[in-house]
Amino acid sequence: MAAQQITQGALDAIFNDPQNVNTRFPVPVLQCLQVKTLEAKTATAAPVERYRVVLSDIRNFVQCMLATQANHVVHSGQLQRGCIVRLKQYQANEIKGKNIIIILDLEVIESLGTPDKIGDPVSVEVKAPATDTGISGTNFYGAKAETQEDSKSQVQKQLASRAPNGGAGGGSTDGGVTIYPIEALSPYTHGWTIKARVTNKSEVRNYRKGNGKLFNVNLLDESGEIRATGFNEQCDQFYDLLQEGSVYYISTPCRVTMAKKQFSNLPNDYELVFERDTVIRKAEDQGAVPQVRFNFCSIQELQAVEKDATVDVIGVLKDVDEVTSITSKTTNRPYDKRDITLVDDTGYSVRATLWGKTATNFDVKPESIVAFKGMRVSDFGGRSLSLLASGTMAVDPDIPEAHRLKGWYDASGRNDTFATHSSLAAVAGATGRQDQIKTIGEVKEKNLGIDDVEYFTLKATIVYIKQDTFAYPACRNEGCNKKVVDMGDGTWRCEKCDVAHARPEWRYIMTLSVADHTGQLYLSCFDEAARVVMGGRSADELMDMREDAAGDGSGEARLLAAFEGANCRKLSFRVRAKMDTYGEVQRVRYQVMSVSPIDYKSEAHRLVELIKGMSV
Repeated sequence: MAAQQITQGALDAIFNDPQNVNTRFPVPVLQCLQVKTLEAKTATAAPVERYRVVLSDIRNFVQCMLATQANHVVHSGQLQRGCIVRLKQYQANEIKGKNIIIILDLEVIESLGTPDKIGDPVSVEVKAPATDTGISGTNFYGAKAETQEDSKSQVQKQLASRAPNGGAGGGSTDGGVTIYPIEALSPYTHGWTIKARVTNKSEVRNYRKGNGKLFNVNLLDESGEIRATGFNEQCDQFYDLLQEGSVYYISTPCRVTMAKKQFSNLPNDYELVFERDTVIRKAEDQGAVPQVRFNFCSIQELQAVEKDATVDVIGVLKDVDEVTSITSKTTNRPYDKRDITLVDDTGYSVRATLWGKTATNFDVKPESIVAFKGMRVSDFGGRSLSLLASGTMAVDPDIPEAHRLKGWYDASGRNDTFATHSSLAAVAGATGRQDQIKTIGEVKEKNLGIDDVEYFTLKATIVYIKQDTFAYPACRNEGCNKKVVDMGDGTWRCEKCDVAHARPEWRYIMTLSVADHTGQLYLSCFDEAARVVMGGRSADELMDMREDAAGDGSGEARLLAAFEGANCRKLSFRVRAKMDTYGEVQRVRYQVMSVSPIDYKSEAHRLVELIKGMSV
């Protein structure tokens, strides 16, 4: 019977007899009472899956959380309500006064025919006084230190004399010290030690106008990743010690805080801040921790990823452009960039941009497999990618995904035709809806935009560009873009930023008339989309031509040629239709969100599929 397999009393021993639990119950056998998906709290493109599990030993039950490395038992359908499981590796913890278990490794040994609960278990209760024992970090397996200094001294001695080994049962141990999984860290855990690899280390950066400095490292173990920061004194203390690629023991005191998502691309709700007494020691066993952890998004799946989200991508390197240089609008400093093209076995390609030293030192042969961690998604040209400063790159990595892509490309992918996101029939919009390809006749017939905001894709030809007011003078401060006022003394003032500029940055505000075989429509274009319409020319360039035309007339021909070159081009427009009020008159305004050249090969494939789907 299933009840005879269950190790009754194991849960009570885990929390109330931690010193002897490995002897009494080396591998607890329990019943699963519940499996529930937890909502993602991170804003990443591919949020980490979390599962809450309730386990019972007939006498007691306890809430548990699956570490992501154990999610496969849910994905495969093995872990279900009522089944019997063997708890092979775990970590007991106390968070916000609740007893939980982090499951690192779980084996399903029997699936019951009916999901009935065995016995009448009650919630496990810690009976020992909190002042006598602890149930987190190194304190879980021994008496709690009387003072913080005593605890620190014990940790330092253990780190100095430890001989790394592995352990199951109550979690990973090293020389008698419990090694916490990164995934179990929170502001409510204390006295912990992690064993993690530095996968990325930033340069030292200044803040507060040079009065402060900091650096960051990304730390990885088998359960997950977390970002750590050292400020000022800790920057001097730990920067040279922590080397990219090496494995370290890191112990409290070390602060766990909520993650600042605008500065980190890791899927973790928390991050670490080094303190003066944080204990860091290089591990002798460098091979016991994984080298890198990817959470890949396929190139096809990018269509459903929101703008500015961060993803990991792997693909075959199809094309490599030369290094070019752009100048920052705020600092006027030049930055090197290089564009590359990646493809994968979903049949899609995407352009990715590398920056700085990564761009100039990039020396990877086409047809190599390249994996990127920390790519930011842009909606320019449909979908494109940009490698973050904290991102990393691996060429021909020894991972299953790379081997699969290599086999596919050698077998058939080399001769495949790839679609781009600019030519998709359906692209995920900002509202989560899908943008269907429409004709101008359909847009007008269905009155898109009258009742609600609508997004759609339009393939049309430019027949007219309004040239009298195609740009406006904008503030040069990055992210502002507000209109500036000519003060008449050679300066341009921004009221929002309260600054004056020697010259403005001209930005497009363009009106187009486009047509297809069903009708004509007026579209509004702002700077980024209008640049594509004008063949990459900036509004500053066209305004320089206009000034030349107003002077000696030499720029007039070039200005006319620029507009003529944009006219009669057939492009793919992603459009937002929204009701607008102008001069007390309501009308639908059609604004171009992005624009891209038409990929005629992909368009031909789309039309073929459309014809196949039509009934005769």
